[in-house]
Amino acid sequence: MPTFSQYLQQHSQQHGIAPELTSTVESIVAACVEISRNVRLGALSGVLGEAGTGNIQGEAQKKLDVIANQILMDTLRKNPNVAGLASEEEDDFVAAAESGGYLVLFDPLDGSSNIDVNISIGTIFSVLKKPQGSLHAESFLQKGSEQVAAGYVLYGVQTLLVLTFKHGVNVFTLNHDNEWVETQSSMSIPAQTAEFAINMSNQRHWEAPVQRYIGELLAGKDGVRGKNYNMRWVASMVAEVHRILTRGGVFLYPKDNRDPSKAGKLRLMYEANPLGLVVEQVGGKITNARENMLDIRPTGLHQRVAVVLGSAEEVELVRQYHAE
Repeated sequence: MPTFSQYLQQHSQQHGIAPELTSTVESIVAACVEISRNVRLGALSGVLGEAGTGNIQGEAQKKLDVIANQILMDTLRKNPNVAGLASEEEDDFVAAAESGGYLVLFDPLDGSSNIDVNISIGTIFSVLKKPQGSLHAESFLQKGSEQVAAGYVLYGVQTLLVLTFKHGVNVFTLNHDNEWVETQSSMSIPAQTAEFAINMSNQRHWEAPVQRYIGELLAGKDGVRGKNYNMRWVASMVAEVHRILTRGGVFLYPKDNRDPSKAGKLRLMYEANPLGLVVEQVGGKITNARENMLDIRPTGLHQRVAVVLGSAEEVELVRQYHAE
């Protein structure tokens, strides 16, 4: 099985990927190896529990949130190809190498509410080309379709890297020598599924199209869909997406009526866009329930969106219900 370095060399030659881009991705992946070490040690290194601080969204930070964010910041700022960084845990973007050609956006530790109970969490990342001119917040506000690389690292039973340069998706497993080894080079999400993931405790707050859709799934074989569906819910988006990439399914985190001013809960730039690119690369779909996620022009670094992703048939049905 090829190592990550061997894959990068072959893949970049085959698809004409700039060495500056592969270097940027290598730095992201190297940082994730260090994050994995901290996650693995857990209570042995005193990294569990609350940090006593909050991020720009007003969410309480875990100690590992802060540690993972700092590891990525420190590692990427040393790379001369990285012009700027944006993190879910930072109020604003952070400038890096003035002559760099790439921007990196990331959620340093997705699903951090699960840290202390030892459920899978992950790092999500997105790479964009830096536009011409000086660096400012608008430099980062590019459509998801403009990403040049994206992926995630899942810290679970194994530590896995899932990566795309927009030429398919490859999966790597971290071995006992802290070396990434390619373990899967061909993935696809089946168009049909009988499995869905949603937080049912919010049902009373959903908009009518989502109420209709989930009601049909719950009706099972006796309903209009004519088959039984199983529900899964991990409360870690990166883990939900990886399950869907592995065996199909649909994931929903819809807009609800608790705060009509918010378009959704998940972050467009740090979660929806990078995971959306991965999902589309393996034949799935992602939408905010009304339009293709990767076609949305961002208006802010911390913009929130509703998310529906996974098997194409289910995602398209949810979109149709919202269009009626």
